[in-house]
Amino acid sequence: MNSVAIIIIGLNIFFSYKGFRDRIFFNKYKFSPVRIKGGEKIRYISSGFLHVDTTHLIVNMFTLYFFVDAVIFRVGEINFLIIYFTSLIFGNWLTYRFNSNNINYSAVGASGAVMGIVYSAILLNPEMTLFFFILPMPGYLFGLGYLFYSIYSMKKVNDNIGHEAHLGGAIAGFFSTIIISPAVVFTNLFTVLILLIPIVYFYIKSK
Repeated sequence: MNSVAIIIIGLNIFFSYKGFRDRIFFNKYKFSPVRIKGGEKIRYISSGFLHVDTTHLIVNMFTLYFFVDAVIFRVGEINFLIIYFTSLIFGNWLTYRFNSNNINYSAVGASGAVMGIVYSAILLNPEMTLFFFILPMPGYLFGLGYLFYSIYSMKKVNDNIGHEAHLGGAIAGFFSTIIISPAVVFTNLFTVLILLIPIVYFYIKSK
C-alpha cells in the first residue's frame, strides 16, 4: 500500500482513538451544523478523522485499503489526496445543507471521503468486480445501486448512518476524477453514463 494512504489511515486511527478516550476533543471536532453555522468550518474536515467506535473505524479503513491503490496507480498521490479531501468536504457540505436547522444533529467518520475513493476507483477501473455480500457484480452496477440506495435512505430510513455524506462523497469522487482524468469519459463512457443517472435524478429531485 502507498505511503500516502498509510499516512491517511494512520491519522484516522490516531485521531479516532484520541476521540474515544477524550470526549471533550471528540465534541470539539465532530460534525455539528450548529457549530459550523457559528463559524467553526474546521469541522468539515476534522469530523472526517473521528469515528464513533472501533468497528466504525475498521470498516472505513478496510474499505479505503481495498480501493486506494486502484486510484493512486491511475492518477498519482497528489490527485488521490485531492479526490479524498474534495469528497470529504463535499459530503459534509451536503450533510450540512440537509441538516443545517437540526440543532441536535452530529456526525463523524471518513465515509464521505472513502465513498469518493470507491467511486473514483470504479470510474478508473471499469472492469472492477465488487461483491454485494457474496454476490459478485460489475463495479458500475454496485455504484448505480448504492447511489439510489443513498438517495432513498436520506429521506426514508432512520438508521443513524450518514447517507448524505456517502452520497455527497460519491458525487464529489465522480466529478473530481473526471476533472483530473477527463480521458475516462471516452475510455469508460458506459460507466460514466450509468453512474450519472442517479446523480442527475438526485439533482432534479432536490430542486
